[in-house]
Amino acid sequence: MSQLLRRDAGSCLVLRPACGVRDNAYCEDSLFSKVHRIMSEQWSIYSKPVPADSRELWALFLQCSCITVLLGGLFYNWLLASLEYPWHVSVAMAVTFSLLLLLALFLVHPVRCAFSIAMPTLGTKQGRKLLLSTCIMIVVVNITPNIISNIKTLLKVILCISKNSSESLLNSTDLLGNTFWKLEHELQNYLIWKPMDGHIQFSLVKNSSLINQVHLAGEKARKDFLAVEVLVKDCVRAGNKLVAAFSVLYLCFESIWYLKNYLTNLCFDNVYITKKLRRLAEDKGASHLLVGSAPRLIRPTGLRLSREELMLCLAQALRLSVALLLVLVMVALEHLVFGVADVAVRRMAQLSTVPVTLSIKYQAGIDFLKIPFPVRDINRSYHRALTFSSASCSISPPVPPNPSVLLVVGLLFCIIYATMFLETYARRLCRKIAASFFESREDERAHYLYGKLSRQHRETQCS
Repeated sequence: MSQLLRRDAGSCLVLRPACGVRDNAYCEDSLFSKVHRIMSEQWSIYSKPVPADSRELWALFLQCSCITVLLGGLFYNWLLASLEYPWHVSVAMAVTFSLLLLLALFLVHPVRCAFSIAMPTLGTKQGRKLLLSTCIMIVVVNITPNIISNIKTLLKVILCISKNSSESLLNSTDLLGNTFWKLEHELQNYLIWKPMDGHIQFSLVKNSSLINQVHLAGEKARKDFLAVEVLVKDCVRAGNKLVAAFSVLYLCFESIWYLKNYLTNLCFDNVYITKKLRRLAEDKGASHLLVGSAPRLIRPTGLRLSREELMLCLAQALRLSVALLLVLVMVALEHLVFGVADVAVRRMAQLSTVPVTLSIKYQAGIDFLKIPFPVRDINRSYHRALTFSSASCSISPPVPPNPSVLLVVGLLFCIIYATMFLETYARRLCRKIAASFFESREDERAHYLYGKLSRQHRETQCS
């Protein structure tokens, strides 16, 4: 008996790890099944037309409250950060939206269904429009001001060079004046007969008026660019607000339109082999109908895409590539303008003075009996330096492109491209949500599709 016990104990020691693995697997399965049961129960409460008791009523109110708090916070952040509304307007609109949404979700069953359908609809065309609107807003708000600011920096460099060079050039007229006065005295010392008592006339232009004109032209260009920048920002903000409002309204309209067609039209989006259709065909002994019609029907849980769905995705990808190309042009233009402005600022700091030399050669002589006798040779050089830059001309460095903006825009476009291929599955999810909210209508749709398949099968046999 003791040996058996030891053997049993030994066997138990050997089998203990296997028992532990089975226990862990059992715990995982029970945990997953428990979570799945809780989620199914909560979804059943959420999709019921009327709660069965007070417990379901409070559970429904808690679900609707959590949804409205989450969406209210996201709506506030969207209004404040993306659409750039004032904070008090954003708070008022977010609170109003949350209260109305809470009442609608808690009291109206079809509104809950339409709202639930709107969530996967974000993965369809309207969701792409919202994401594309966000991308355009990010590009315009972050890239356009950089481009305009760097263009202003480039123009300021040109203005500074023009102003300094014009001042230096106009100041160099003093050199010409002094040179001509010295030449006049030299000539008067060697003239024997003076036909007229005069001077070499040389007039200096007052350079203050020209400098003021250059300065006023630069200020006018700066103000014009500032006005254009403000106008572009205002137009983009207004346009983005209109696009965002239209996209949200159209998103709601599309979900309501889908629910209305689902409830009123038995043919609408009724091409799926559902569990109810499969059970109905099995009960009537006509499972072969589903096998024969498989190429024309879609399994909701399958990953197969029809040829039409695939071609539609590719066409949408081509249209989206046009918007992506425009965004890439804006990004390339930002980098190009920054590169030019940066080179201009660095080259301006490296500009050295340009030496200018004025050489005067004059030969005086007497012509006696057609024989020239030289009297005086004048050969003098006068030096001056022209400057193109000045320490008084302060130029702010150009604004470099923000790499985080490019990263965010790239991620958003990746999501947009992914939603094109997920749109088919999002529509299948819409049908499944509508079926869970209106089970009796789903039974009618299953009977209608079964009758349609039966008629087609009989017509095929007769022909």
